[in-house]
Amino acid sequence: MKQLRIGVLLGLFAAAGVLSWAGARLWDAFGTLPSVPVAAPIVLAVIAVVLFATAVSLRARLRAQRERRPGAKGVDPLLAARAVVFGQASALVAALVSGAYGGVGVFLLLDGMETDARREQTIYAGASVLAGACVVAAAFFMERVCKLPEDDDEGPGEGKPA
Repeated sequence: MKQLRIGVLLGLFAAAGVLSWAGARLWDAFGTLPSVPVAAPIVLAVIAVVLFATAVSLRARLRAQRERRPGAKGVDPLLAARAVVFGQASALVAALVSGAYGGVGVFLLLDGMETDARREQTIYAGASVLAGACVVAAAFFMERVCKLPEDDDEGPGEGKPA
C-alpha cells in the first residue's frame, strides 16, 4: 500500500479550489451562488475526530502488544489496513472538499462581504478548509501509527562488504 503524499493532496486541493472559484464566479454572474452548508465543517471535524480516536486506540493496543503486557489485546492486521485505507480515502476526499470550499471562500473574500450572509458563508468556507486540514493531519497520524517496521531482507553479513 502506498503512503499518502502531501504533494498529491495539495494538487487536489489547488485544482478543486481553482475550479470552484471559477465556478462560483460564473454561477454568481448568472444568479445566486449556493450557500456553504453549516454542516460542512461539522462533518469534516467529526471525520477528523474519528480518525484521530482510531489512531490513538490502535497506537495504545500496538504499544501494549509490543511491550507484551498481560491481557493485551492484539491488533488484527486487516483491521489496521482498513483503518489506513479509511484514513487515506478520507484525506483525499477532504482535500477535494476543502479545495472546493476554499475556492468559494476566496471568491467571497474577493467579491466583497457587504452582507451578513456573505460574511457567514466566508466563515463557513474557512472553517471547512480548517476541518479538512485536520482530517488530512489525522490521516497522516493514522498512517504513522499503523506503519510496519522496515524489514531487512539481508541476513547478518550477507551482501555487505567487510
